[in-house]
Amino acid sequence: MSVIQKIRDKYARWAVVAIALSLIGFILMDAFTGKSNLFSGGNSTRLGTVNGKTIDYLEFEKKVKAQEERQQAQGTQQNEATRQQLVQNMWNQEVNIAIMNAEFDKLGFGVGKKEISDYLFGNNPPPDLKQQFSDPKTGVYDAAQAQQFVNQLKRSKKQEDRDQLAEYIASLEAGRMMEKYTSLLTNSIYYPKWLIEKQNTESSGLAKVSYVRYPYSNIQDSAVKITDKEIEEYIKKHKDQYKQEESRSISYVVFSAAPTATDSAETRKQLEAQRTEYLATKDPAAFIARYSSNPNFYDNYIVGSNIKVPFADSIKKLADGEVFGPYLDGGNYTMAKMIARRNMPDTVKVRHILIKVADRQNGQMRDDSTAKKLADSIQTAVAGGADFNALVLKYSDDEGSKNNKGEYTFGSATSLVKNFYETAFYEPTGTKKVVKGESNDYIGYHYMEVMEQRNIGTAYKVAYLSKEITPSTETENNAVNEANKFGGESRDLKSFNANADSLSKKGFPKVIASNIAPDAYSITGLPGTCRQLVRAIYDAKKGEVLTPVLVGDKYVVAVVTEILEEGIAGVNTARSGVEPILRNQKKAEQIKQKIGKITTLEELSAKLGIPIESVDSIRFNTTSKLGYENKIIGAAFNPANKGKVVPETLAGTNGVYILRVDDLSATSVAAASIDDQKKSMRDRGKQSALYSQPTQALRLAAKIKDQRRKFY
Repeated sequence: MSVIQKIRDKYARWAVVAIALSLIGFILMDAFTGKSNLFSGGNSTRLGTVNGKTIDYLEFEKKVKAQEERQQAQGTQQNEATRQQLVQNMWNQEVNIAIMNAEFDKLGFGVGKKEISDYLFGNNPPPDLKQQFSDPKTGVYDAAQAQQFVNQLKRSKKQEDRDQLAEYIASLEAGRMMEKYTSLLTNSIYYPKWLIEKQNTESSGLAKVSYVRYPYSNIQDSAVKITDKEIEEYIKKHKDQYKQEESRSISYVVFSAAPTATDSAETRKQLEAQRTEYLATKDPAAFIARYSSNPNFYDNYIVGSNIKVPFADSIKKLADGEVFGPYLDGGNYTMAKMIARRNMPDTVKVRHILIKVADRQNGQMRDDSTAKKLADSIQTAVAGGADFNALVLKYSDDEGSKNNKGEYTFGSATSLVKNFYETAFYEPTGTKKVVKGESNDYIGYHYMEVMEQRNIGTAYKVAYLSKEITPSTETENNAVNEANKFGGESRDLKSFNANADSLSKKGFPKVIASNIAPDAYSITGLPGTCRQLVRAIYDAKKGEVLTPVLVGDKYVVAVVTEILEEGIAGVNTARSGVEPILRNQKKAEQIKQKIGKITTLEELSAKLGIPIESVDSIRFNTTSKLGYENKIIGAAFNPANKGKVVPETLAGTNGVYILRVDDLSATSVAAASIDDQKKSMRDRGKQSALYSQPTQALRLAAKIKDQRRKFY
């Protein structure tokens, strides 16, 4: 013990120093790699900026999750792809809000409490409120009921309810300010008198021309050389046309890890092995929950016409307790077991009065016995001749049916609480009883009456035991090993392309994916979401071969072939668009020298061996045989050129023109006052402005920094 103590005493201080240095090393490493905010001024949660205003990741993610929860509550299926789309939509919304709020502040826009109150409960309420709180027969909006509902949310004990109301009010305020902004824009539309007169003059003009056209195609492209410097100078002069967003391009090959035929046969064999136990089980719900890839057992009957699974006709012919399958259903093998059958309607009409014990919004509302007694009392009152509609309005806690006398029409596939569903669909028309309803949203008692049942036929309760066809360990390992081998042998772009060409001969083609944005969640040719791969692409250098990434059921090995930074396009990127323009300009100079001095069209035609062409009735604002040769059409309507050959060659889109304006006249314009024309154009402009988004133009002028790829 004394020896151990000496070691502790002697080396304890050195151990502390060593640990401290290690910790400092980790902290500095995180700081310089951007994982710590030690040297970043606390901006580690900055998702992006809009004109200097920060969008914080934590606040943004909170909104994304809240929207996800709403979508889930509405039954929307959630996956990685839908989440990425939600993030994109939420980002656009946040950017637009930041941009528009700055505009609203400049203009002094605001929405007061009285204005919002008038909007909510006045003559023109929001469509969603109007739909929920209007009498379905008269269409009259019940503002008092809507106000009562809003006040309940304000007083709710749940912070979630109050937050949702605050978000709703904020969205209404933003909408009102946007209406004011749009109104300001549309009412500023103006067309001056001189513009209308100019358009009328141009519309009335009529020209007749003759010309000799020397096509650019008469000169071989190979005869004209374009240098990188010339392309660069052209880009500098036309910067606005060659702005580019940040993007990456890759080449990649895939190695499939999808289940093989052997895997499929093994899955079928495993499911078949459970047949005997599946036949014998008395508790199909528990059995399915324990062994099925899809653990949900639908414990209700389904009308025959609504059974849409493969082999539905064969399944409906099963005797109770019999099993059909295994059969393929999508990516699963399935065995269907007939549990029971019965006659039931596919549609019912019921009316009810709901007395709640508790719900998600208000919590505990009354104790169970009080709710049951009230429901029983309502049943007695109805039996004694009381007005059902009056009882609905007075007692029912189902706000959605109050304006419809408590009535609903349901299809058999509707999801309802168990006791309510069984009474409506299993018991005969005319049934009147009190049933208890329990769900995730509420607990309470329904006094209900079955008013009508339609299309009664055979319905089936079927249990489906499914097993997903998954790749075996061997299949997975083979794909991983092949991907790793390819990646290990492909150290750079040259070796990647060489190895990919060899693979292509074996049925593994190389795929090219261009213009991958930083926030992209899909890549050409790949299934599913690709965020992990996109992040890896943006962490890599040009020519770097990435380690294999699993996307769906494929291992992807990619190489970064091009990196484009945000800004002005480089020579190589712009070459394909700029080169033809510069080539035609040089060809135009060669043609001009070949033509020499311009004389008559007849002499030029003979000299060049090109026939004279003529076009009658050219209008300034419409297309003709000349097509979109704007420079030529402009010269045709120049009064100074009337009756003579234009004294210079005109370089058009398709060739060089030598033009003669044979005649220039005007036709009468339909009698219409300038004021009427101004009004008509202004009305059209206002209508068009209503469908345009001012945020699109404002975003082009804004300074937006998007750093989402660091977080998503």
